[in-house]
Amino acid sequence: MKTDSILHIGFDDTDSRKGMCTTFLAYKIVEYLKKEQVKFLDYPYLIRFNPNIPWKTRGNGAVALKIKTDKPESIKKNIIEFIKKYSAIKDGANPGLVFYQSEKIPSHFSEFGHRALCSLIKRNNAKEFVSKNGLESFYLGNGQGLIGAIGAVGYAFDDYTFELISYRNKSNFGKKREIFKQSVKKMQDLTYPNTFNSFDEEKNRILIAPHGPDPVFFGIRGEDINSVIHGKSLVHSPEKLDGYMVFRTNQGTGAHLKNELDVHNLKPFSSGYITGRIFDVPKVEIGGHVIFSIIKDDQKINCAVYKPTRLTKIVSKLIKGDLIKVGGGVRKATKNHQRILNVEFLQVLRLEKNMKTVNPFCHICNKRTKSKGKNQGFECVKCKKAFSNKIFEEIPREIKCRLYVPTLSAHRHLTRPIQRIGKLNNKIEFDNSRKWFHISKSGLVNQKLEIKINTRKLKH
Repeated sequence: MKTDSILHIGFDDTDSRKGMCTTFLAYKIVEYLKKEQVKFLDYPYLIRFNPNIPWKTRGNGAVALKIKTDKPESIKKNIIEFIKKYSAIKDGANPGLVFYQSEKIPSHFSEFGHRALCSLIKRNNAKEFVSKNGLESFYLGNGQGLIGAIGAVGYAFDDYTFELISYRNKSNFGKKREIFKQSVKKMQDLTYPNTFNSFDEEKNRILIAPHGPDPVFFGIRGEDINSVIHGKSLVHSPEKLDGYMVFRTNQGTGAHLKNELDVHNLKPFSSGYITGRIFDVPKVEIGGHVIFSIIKDDQKINCAVYKPTRLTKIVSKLIKGDLIKVGGGVRKATKNHQRILNVEFLQVLRLEKNMKTVNPFCHICNKRTKSKGKNQGFECVKCKKAFSNKIFEEIPREIKCRLYVPTLSAHRHLTRPIQRIGKLNNKIEFDNSRKWFHISKSGLVNQKLEIKINTRKLKH
């Protein structure tokens, strides 16, 4: 009698900037697994890793699945075939796939996932991890995808959100997406704050749809399954879709910036935060970007805020001595540029008093005095009262002690929106009765046509 095994499946780097999508591969694999009648033990994971890796895929996202099956070897063999079929290898994808057959995930798997979130991991480190931990693996190209595959399997959530991703029929890949803008705006109005980052009111711009030729049509991000499914039902388009799938994800959690950076050893491409005091007055560069420095433990750290984030106006109002917390990614030094922290959020913790020297004020006449000449003091022009020195006057600060995040259009996948500040999801259990996976009627028709075409090819 066959016994059931718990199988963890992780894969990454199957897409390229020219097309395909790792989540679409997951959608096709789940479709296959449902036909095999495996038992799903959780929603599919969509884990976004360190966004500051320069050779990352578009969203630097990896996928993990957790299932129970009595035929793990057959499942593994077929999933490898899916990786081969749905990876954009010719366009530079380096897919990686791992299988881990066990009920529990060891803690060092989670540590690997955390490192992939905040730092640079080399391919050889991933291959060594596979070897030392008895993971079954498969990769094409240079094996870059193994890093995300291991990290996704081992990822330990302390907070999560959900994303419903809808997919296009194959005949529409590469065509312009048509979504009724007003329906997205209305959807956000009706589902806020249980969905987020769907529509930018300031720019009157849809944020749910990608712009490339990949199979994704749109994605609804939110706090729970019901909210994203309801949000999807409110979005209207003339295009008939293939189907959708819901992921448990770390998007919108700011997870990559919870790591405190070591100011004595700032490693290129690492992500995290630093708390320090403003060292020099922020300077506006050509193009509207702002450069400034903070100091911590006698170490000076250069920081940059870029114009599209809309944080430049805030940073420009900081003065020497202000205590701030900044989160972002460390850019590698080059011949023309020094190592710098690219700022993704700014939190003002304490503001210094901004004092300036001014001519004394005559309270009798309610007038500002005038100078009598160099080193001769000051005099009220009305009552002729004499004053010896200039006085200090406090200038009201135009910023407050609070958190500042980029404008919506400049958010990364992991950026924590203002509405999620102080909010944590960690108690939503998997409910397989909910419609977390769905194939439309048009999608089923296309599947049958594809099967017929493949059958004809085999006969010939």
